[in-house]
Amino acid sequence: MHKVNWDDLRYVLAVVDAGSVSAAAKELGVNHATVLRRVAAVEAASGQLLFDRTAQGYRIQPDQLRVIDAMREAEGAIGAVNALLKGQESRLTGRVRVTSTDTFCQFVLPDVIDEITRHEPELSVDLQSNNLHIDLSRLHADISVRPTMKLADDLIGEAAGELGFGVYEALDGGRAVWLAPTGALTRAAIAGWIEARMDGLAARSGADSFIVMREMAAAGMGRAVLPALLGEQDVRLRRIETNGGDVPPPVPLWVISHEDLAHAPRLRRLRKQIAQALLDRSDRLNPLGAA
Repeated sequence: MHKVNWDDLRYVLAVVDAGSVSAAAKELGVNHATVLRRVAAVEAASGQLLFDRTAQGYRIQPDQLRVIDAMREAEGAIGAVNALLKGQESRLTGRVRVTSTDTFCQFVLPDVIDEITRHEPELSVDLQSNNLHIDLSRLHADISVRPTMKLADDLIGEAAGELGFGVYEALDGGRAVWLAPTGALTRAAIAGWIEARMDGLAARSGADSFIVMREMAAAGMGRAVLPALLGEQDVRLRRIETNGGDVPPPVPLWVISHEDLAHAPRLRRLRKQIAQALLDRSDRLNPLGAA
């Protein structure tokens, strides 16, 4: 086994980020053959394949997750050395994939990511919107922002406050039925509370997105439990009380990574920055206060 040429690592990372050799070559300003040669050199030096070559492009082999992130750490360390040599403050560098729900990706995280990247100009963030369960062990994302009551055993994260909920209906009342969470939304932390209060009403519609449920409620199709950050600012809706006057409980908010990546300094630092930015927005995320 030979030593890895550090300069070859940026070619590997370019393929990881771009998803194909052609796209990586274009981004690096080199030809296709150069990227192939550099990637092959790293694989030959390490004695193992880093990618699955598929018709859809290059995909990281699952057992190479730690290797790829170690390369990112090396890239960041080299950037930090260069910054120090120039008398500059060390910065976050490279590309990070952050995933969250459609509500957060549309109404919360763009502002958070903009704030962070303004101070970390060498950091690139890919924001991925998905209400489905994300398996961080399968390289779907580096960091996930999720409201959840409890973290899975293989996840490590930073507490980032709470997401508040309320019950909303159209301003003119609408239909006296519940809108039900469907699909991926049935796994949301608040889904059990909603189901327990539907009072057996069979005539109901639903959606797999809180944003879509908001639109259905505003159209008068029924009442919906929504994140308060969606419901409170919508002039088409009014907040109501359920029978008995109980209110949906807030749900803890977490910024998480899979345990295989969680202790990487670069991701740990970015998780803390995202968590603090969310805590700074606690009045918006939970405008109704604690339940």
